[in-house]
Amino acid sequence: METLIASSSSTAPIRRVRPSNFVFYSGSGSPYTTAFFRNPLFQRKLNHSLRNSSSSSKLSLKLEIKCGVTEINESQFKEVVLKSDRPVLVEFVAGWCGPCRLVAPAIESLSKEYEDKLLIVKIDHDSNPKLIEEYKVYGLPALIMFKDGQQILESRREGAITKAKLKDYIDAFLQSVSVS
Repeated sequence: METLIASSSSTAPIRRVRPSNFVFYSGSGSPYTTAFFRNPLFQRKLNHSLRNSSSSSKLSLKLEIKCGVTEINESQFKEVVLKSDRPVLVEFVAGWCGPCRLVAPAIESLSKEYEDKLLIVKIDHDSNPKLIEEYKVYGLPALIMFKDGQQILESRREGAITKAKLKDYIDAFLQSVSVS
């Protein structure tokens, strides 16, 4: 079976790579737009479309990726984080940050596990300098918890963290704000 590699940028071509059993869809610059599609039906439809198109024609492909972690910016911060009726874990990340990429799968997994108790959002470090300055983010990835529109000072954590420790960190926070 072939692997199809596509970029989320509208101008990048789709390339075929052999052998593998998954489709890799990569965003431009952000490790968080990366997702693996192992759905055989999706692969068959995409392979069929590619085989039936001429080499000179362009293939239009639109994919909607739903994740547990939502990326927000400075303009959305007040509405999403400060006005939230649930506790919020804010993850400050950057596309060039290796530890951010290491922590991303754990954050994604736990966002699905805690989706009814906790909102998890990520903020790009380079695109949101006002928030970086306001919350004094010096190391990446940085995790800050918010409850009732206020930053929980004891909740700040910077640097890579394992999934088990991240789970303990979230559980302790949720217990302290009596949401569990």
